[in-house]
Amino acid sequence: MEYRNLGRSGLKVSTLCLGTMTFGEPVEGQFMHGLGSPPEVAHAILERALDAGVNFIDTADVYGQDGLSERVIGDWFAKTGRRDEVVLATKFRFRMGAGPNGTGASRLRIMRACEASLQRLKTDRIDLYQIHMQDLDTPEDETLRALDDLVRQGKVLYLGASNYAAYRLVESLWISEREHLSRFVSLQPEYSLVTRAIEREHVPLCERFGLGIIPWSPLGGGFLSGKYRRGDEAPAGSRLAKWKERLPAADADRHWNILDLVNQLADKHGASPSQVALAWVLKKRGVSSAIFGARTLAQLDDNLKAASLVLGADEVDALDKVSAVPMGYPYEFMARVQGRW
Repeated sequence: MEYRNLGRSGLKVSTLCLGTMTFGEPVEGQFMHGLGSPPEVAHAILERALDAGVNFIDTADVYGQDGLSERVIGDWFAKTGRRDEVVLATKFRFRMGAGPNGTGASRLRIMRACEASLQRLKTDRIDLYQIHMQDLDTPEDETLRALDDLVRQGKVLYLGASNYAAYRLVESLWISEREHLSRFVSLQPEYSLVTRAIEREHVPLCERFGLGIIPWSPLGGGFLSGKYRRGDEAPAGSRLAKWKERLPAADADRHWNILDLVNQLADKHGASPSQVALAWVLKKRGVSSAIFGARTLAQLDDNLKAASLVLGADEVDALDKVSAVPMGYPYEFMARVQGRW
């Protein structure tokens, strides 16, 4: 397993980060119902991942019912005593309670959310505390001041952002510098061969200001996992069978062309499509670690092999070309003049 610094911080994380959105089985009607792992399976996945060198796990208070994922992880910490082997990341922002203050990124909400996560996770600190999405109803300086207080209290060690617009992220970094507050060290965006929009502004921004990129959904919501074939129905029990609107339409040639090449490279390397998709994203600028999920030990074992898969420069270039998206103005204008933006 390779380890990289998280952005310009001194924190070292494994290039593969275990995502835990599927930990625990939510009741019917709750998000991820029917797609979760029972606690005993989740605990086995955690054990094997750490034994394989993964030291980075990511969760969120909103994953599962009433903080289910965090509770499953907290029970594992209590059972095994392996808390100090883990760089623990969690997130806050989305609704976890009733009323106007049950959601958002106000000082009141952040303080309550952090205490609740600490209790569920059965730990005294969160290594990387991330805001799950910017809050347009709360001034950024209020959010940052509250997060800085948590750092000063020792309840949080590092701060990160997820699903931020580039303009808001720059504003946040500027406020942190101006007010001498703890700054974000990472950005967790959606990024994969099928979703490359962050290359317009977020990737250059993160490189310029030293934020480590932690892609979520590097398998394109499971589309690049190898389960799907052009013209076929999504397999029963898969995420894209449950959420059919996420399966590319029959005329979405770009998506299927990407998948065709991923499958070809997988065959060439004796690897799985998931491994190829993960290996590609780990080659991209600014990426510190890629988040992958696993509902079973077999899925975990397969994805872990991506850490050792080496794609040639020509193969990465071919994947870049087949998955290319129009950058639009002014990026293409700048690229024509200087060859980059």
